[in-house]
Amino acid sequence: MTDILYKDESYKIIGAAMEVHTTLGYGFVEPVYQEALEIELCEREIPFLPQSPIDIYYKRKKLKKSFIADFFCYDDIIVEIKAVAKLLPEHEAQIINYLKATNVQLGLLINFGEKSLSYKRYLNID
Repeated sequence: MTDILYKDESYKIIGAAMEVHTTLGYGFVEPVYQEALEIELCEREIPFLPQSPIDIYYKRKKLKKSFIADFFCYDDIIVEIKAVAKLLPEHEAQIINYLKATNVQLGLLINFGEKSLSYKRYLNID
Protein backbone atom coordinates (compact mmCIF):
# COMPACT_ATOMS: atom_id res chain seq x y z
CA MET A 1 0.00 0.00 0.00
CA THR A 2 1.35 3.42 -0.90
CA ASP A 3 1.38 6.46 1.36
CA ILE A 4 -1.49 8.90 1.02
CA LEU A 5 -0.42 12.13 -0.66
CA TYR A 6 -0.11 14.92 1.94
CA LYS A 7 -1.73 12.70 4.57
CA ASP A 8 -0.46 14.60 7.63
CA GLU A 9 -1.14 17.99 6.10
CA SER A 10 -4.68 16.96 5.13
CA TYR A 11 -5.42 15.69 8.62
CA LYS A 12 -4.21 18.96 10.13
CA ILE A 13 -6.41 21.05 7.82
CA ILE A 14 -9.44 18.82 8.39
CA GLY A 15 -8.80 18.91 12.15
CA ALA A 16 -8.86 22.71 12.04
CA ALA A 17 -12.13 22.62 10.08
CA MET A 18 -13.62 20.19 12.60
CA GLU A 19 -12.77 22.57 15.42
CA VAL A 20 -14.48 25.44 13.60
CA HIS A 21 -17.56 23.31 12.95
CA THR A 22 -17.66 22.05 16.54
CA THR A 23 -17.42 25.59 17.87
CA LEU A 24 -19.80 27.35 15.45
CA GLY A 25 -22.08 24.51 14.37
CA TYR A 26 -23.87 24.76 11.04
CA GLY A 27 -26.10 27.49 9.67
CA PHE A 28 -23.71 30.40 9.12
CA VAL A 29 -22.80 31.78 5.71
CA GLU A 30 -19.51 30.83 4.08
CA PRO A 31 -17.60 34.07 4.94
CA VAL A 32 -18.10 33.35 8.67
CA TYR A 33 -16.49 29.93 8.30
CA GLN A 34 -13.77 31.45 6.10
CA GLU A 35 -12.77 33.90 8.81
CA ALA A 36 -13.02 31.36 11.62
CA LEU A 37 -10.93 28.83 9.68
CA GLU A 38 -8.27 31.48 9.08
CA ILE A 39 -8.02 31.97 12.85
CA GLU A 40 -7.85 28.22 13.46
CA LEU A 41 -5.19 27.64 10.79
CA CYS A 42 -3.09 30.41 12.35
CA GLU A 43 -3.46 28.95 15.83
CA ARG A 44 -2.34 25.56 14.55
CA GLU A 45 0.55 27.12 12.62
CA ILE A 46 -0.68 25.67 9.33
CA PRO A 47 0.80 27.69 6.46
CA PHE A 48 -1.89 29.13 4.21
CA LEU A 49 -2.87 31.94 1.90
CA PRO A 50 -6.52 33.04 2.17
CA GLN A 51 -8.45 34.16 -0.89
CA SER A 52 -5.31 33.84 -2.94
CA PRO A 53 -5.20 34.01 -6.75
CA ILE A 54 -3.84 30.82 -8.29
CA ASP A 55 -2.60 30.67 -11.87
CA ILE A 56 -4.61 28.68 -14.41
CA TYR A 57 -2.99 26.81 -17.28
CA TYR A 58 -4.35 25.72 -20.62
CA LYS A 59 -2.19 23.29 -22.57
CA ARG A 60 0.76 24.22 -20.34
CA LYS A 61 0.31 27.92 -21.08
CA LYS A 62 -0.46 30.31 -18.25
CA LEU A 63 -3.70 32.22 -18.76
CA LYS A 64 -4.16 35.87 -17.88
CA LYS A 65 -7.11 34.90 -15.70
CA SER A 66 -6.65 33.25 -12.34
CA PHE A 67 -9.07 31.86 -9.81
CA ILE A 68 -9.37 32.66 -6.14
CA ALA A 69 -8.96 29.68 -3.84
CA ASP A 70 -10.63 29.90 -0.45
CA PHE A 71 -7.33 28.68 0.99
CA PHE A 72 -4.05 27.53 -0.48
CA CYS A 73 -2.30 25.54 2.26
CA TYR A 74 1.27 24.27 2.45
CA ASP A 75 1.89 25.75 -1.04
CA ASP A 76 0.40 22.50 -2.41
CA ILE A 77 -3.21 22.02 -1.29
CA ILE A 78 -6.30 23.85 -2.57
CA VAL A 79 -9.00 24.07 0.10
CA GLU A 80 -12.46 24.98 -1.10
CA ILE A 81 -15.10 25.57 1.56
CA LYS A 82 -18.87 25.55 1.29
CA ALA A 83 -21.75 26.24 3.66
CA VAL A 84 -24.58 24.41 1.90
CA ALA A 85 -27.17 21.86 3.00
CA LYS A 86 -25.64 19.23 0.70
CA LEU A 87 -22.66 19.11 -1.62
CA LEU A 88 -23.72 18.88 -5.24
CA PRO A 89 -21.92 17.50 -8.30
CA GLU A 90 -21.06 21.05 -9.42
CA HIS A 91 -19.14 21.62 -6.18
CA GLU A 92 -17.06 18.53 -6.87
CA ALA A 93 -16.60 19.55 -10.51
CA GLN A 94 -15.38 22.95 -9.35
CA ILE A 95 -12.51 21.58 -7.26
CA ILE A 96 -11.62 18.94 -9.84
CA ASN A 97 -11.40 21.65 -12.51
CA TYR A 98 -9.30 23.85 -10.19
CA LEU A 99 -6.84 21.00 -9.72
CA LYS A 100 -6.58 20.26 -13.44
CA ALA A 101 -6.25 23.91 -14.44
CA THR A 102 -3.62 24.74 -11.83
CA ASN A 103 -1.56 21.53 -11.84
CA VAL A 104 -1.97 21.32 -8.05
CA GLN A 105 -2.03 17.70 -6.88
CA LEU A 106 -4.46 17.78 -3.95
CA GLY A 107 -7.70 19.53 -3.16
CA LEU A 108 -9.96 19.40 -0.13
CA LEU A 109 -13.65 20.20 -0.39
CA ILE A 110 -15.06 21.02 3.04
CA ASN A 111 -18.73 21.67 3.79
CA PHE A 112 -19.73 23.43 7.00
CA GLY A 113 -23.44 23.52 6.09
CA GLU A 114 -24.45 20.10 7.41
CA LYS A 115 -25.01 18.89 10.99
CA SER A 116 -21.72 17.04 10.76
CA LEU A 117 -18.75 18.48 8.91
CA SER A 118 -18.30 16.80 5.56
CA TYR A 119 -15.13 16.76 3.52
CA LYS A 120 -13.53 14.94 0.64
CA ARG A 121 -10.01 14.69 -0.80
CA TYR A 122 -9.48 15.05 -4.54
CA LEU A 123 -6.31 14.05 -6.35
CA ASN A 124 -5.13 15.48 -9.64
CA ILE A 125 -3.91 12.29 -11.29
CA ASP A 126 -3.20 13.70 -14.73
